[in-house]
Amino acid sequence: MVQEDRVKQEFSIKDLENLSGVKAHTIRAWEQRYALLNPNRSSTNIRTYGGEDLKKLLNVALLLERGLKISKIAGLSPKQLAQMVAEGPSVADEGGEALAKQRLKLAMMTYDETLFRGTMQECVDRLTFDGAVLSVALPFLAEVGVLWLTDTICPAHEHFMSNLLRQMLFAEIHNAPVPEGQEKGRVIVLYLPEREIHDISLLFLHHLCRSAGRHSVFLGQSVPFDDLVNVAAQFEDVCFVSYCTTSPAADQAQDYLDRIDRTFAGSDVTFHLGGGVFKQAAGGANTTVHADGASLVQKILH
Repeated sequence: MVQEDRVKQEFSIKDLENLSGVKAHTIRAWEQRYALLNPNRSSTNIRTYGGEDLKKLLNVALLLERGLKISKIAGLSPKQLAQMVAEGPSVADEGGEALAKQRLKLAMMTYDETLFRGTMQECVDRLTFDGAVLSVALPFLAEVGVLWLTDTICPAHEHFMSNLLRQMLFAEIHNAPVPEGQEKGRVIVLYLPEREIHDISLLFLHHLCRSAGRHSVFLGQSVPFDDLVNVAAQFEDVCFVSYCTTSPAADQAQDYLDRIDRTFAGSDVTFHLGGGVFKQAAGGANTTVHADGASLVQKILH
């Protein structure tokens, strides 16, 4: 159940559609038929909605997902609506991922770190840390990307949530033991090319490496290409791994792979690369392209 009361933003009907998944024309119909929401209207009759409207619509959408009819939901008082949501699966129950993502949306829109932490901890308690990231955090971030593209949220919203997830991952990695006695074994070097800054998937892979006892080195965002040559010279057996969202550009991805193969030709250095930017690119002697994150993880860890 969403319980937070201090939502100060105003939302357009398009924002509500993008955040809840309920079409704008449906929201208008519910307003006319059931007085479901209580928008403010400008002098030109443009609707704007407050935080209470957002919370109510998120809860309504959740009950619709559970199979309830809007005619029944609309007749509920605010107290009954909250009780109905609470009686369903909680974040800690099987099937609670939808509620967790609903609460994360509200945490994002209100910059509420306490709500974020509480929601994610409940997910970790039920799903384990890895399960919470895979089943809740990463799917939620994919939804955030869509919300950003549709101008429903501003960059500050995305940065707020991304940095909270980074904090979670860094804390988990920091608390894991550093693998010992692998000075002469394979070293997995995780990096992002220049101008690529989306590192959460790569951080999660770093965590998986540590959990599996693999020697991994995390270089992070926007690493200059020439630095990779210097890093490779430090290790006898090195495997570079990258997962890219925006850079290199899709039309430059093949050139990037070709540059790797030219630079490391004749060596045992390998690169495993994933992400949408490499979808149409082909690997070479030193490079392997993976269609999705799962195949990348499988190759690196197994």
